[in-house]
Amino acid sequence: QVQLVESGGGLVQAGGSLRVSCAASGRTYSARSMGWFRQAPGKEREFVAAITWSGVRTYSDDSVKGRFTISRDNSKNTVYLQMDSLIPEDTAVYYCAAKAGSISRQQTQYDYWGQGTQVTVSS
Repeated sequence: QVQLVESGGGLVQAGGSLRVSCAASGRTYSARSMGWFRQAPGKEREFVAAITWSGVRTYSDDSVKGRFTISRDNSKNTVYLQMDSLIPEDTAVYYCAAKAGSISRQQTQYDYWGQGTQVTVSS
C-alpha cells in the first residue's frame, strides 16, 4: 500500500501562485509515476499533470500548460505542483495519485489516491 498526503492548498488571489505537495509513504516503490488531478464543484475530476519516476517526462493538460509545473524529489518521496498565474477557473480540490507503471493521463490507471487539498482562487 501507498499512502499519499497532500498539503499546501489555500486561498489565493487571481494572478497569484501556490505550491501544493504530496508526500508518499509505505511501499513507495509502487509510486513510480505520480499525477495531479482536480475536481471543481459540480464537475468531473480531471487530469492536471503527471510525472515519471525520473522526472524526465511530464504531461500537462492544455489548460495549465505554461502556468503549472510538476516536479518530484524522490529523496523526500514528494511530488509538487507549482501553480502560477492562477485564475478562478483553477478553483478545485486537487488530488495526488500514484501508479506503479508508466506515466498516464487516465485516472482509472492510478492505484493510490490522496484525500485532496482545496485550492480557491478569488477574482
